[in-house]
Amino acid sequence: MATSTLHSIKANLYLNLLTDDPNDYSARVDSEKSLSTRDICNSAVTRGGAATTAESMEYHVDLFFKEMGYQLSNGFSVNTGYFTAGALIKGVFNSPGESFDPNKHSVLFQFNQGALLREEIQNINVEIQGVADTGTVIMEVVDVKSGSVNDVVTPGRNLRIRGTKVKIDGDHPEVGVSFVNTSTGDVVKVDPTDIVENMPSELIIFTPELEAGTYNVKVTTQFSGNSSSLLKDPRTTVFEHQLTVQ
Repeated sequence: MATSTLHSIKANLYLNLLTDDPNDYSARVDSEKSLSTRDICNSAVTRGGAATTAESMEYHVDLFFKEMGYQLSNGFSVNTGYFTAGALIKGVFNSPGESFDPNKHSVLFQFNQGALLREEIQNINVEIQGVADTGTVIMEVVDVKSGSVNDVVTPGRNLRIRGTKVKIDGDHPEVGVSFVNTSTGDVVKVDPTDIVENMPSELIIFTPELEAGTYNVKVTTQFSGNSSSLLKDPRTTVFEHQLTVQ
């Protein structure tokens, strides 16, 4: 018996940067916005008919997440049915007696989809909208020290930014890589000498000494895709995921 489609995801195609095939594409979800806990609680009440207030639901969800973080930090794994989570230790230990060293080792929390969330996949209709009109696009951000992808960044360590037409080029004063604090709006621009690798599909930078908080990373460039000509006006792209400095 066919299952009715309840959900819809729109996606665009981008050149696959992991292969050399010029006809190889990967799909990227065209996300309208990132929902907060409050957004989801409001929807649960207005759309889902939850028999409570959005404020009360948000309060209890926050309590749950706080306790979950506490238990994860004590080495417990978590299985909510919708996702599983657990702590990971990254880094190489060079002898059986070596202790944990925060300068070369790190702790990460890994989340994976659970059985209840996997059940929703059969109810999703995916609409491929075609090849994206690719200006400058950030596809992925990797913190080299921790291995964290699109999440945690480490000040003073390497950060790999992968995408399309991300090469820093041009002499406009806005050109460069910047971090914008989501709480204060303060902007920290990466010193040009801290751009270690500058390629059309990948940047490697030294992350500035950022204060703890969440940040949006943005790339501004006059790179056109053609090394012989620059864009008249710089083009800016902001990564869709917020990055965290702990």
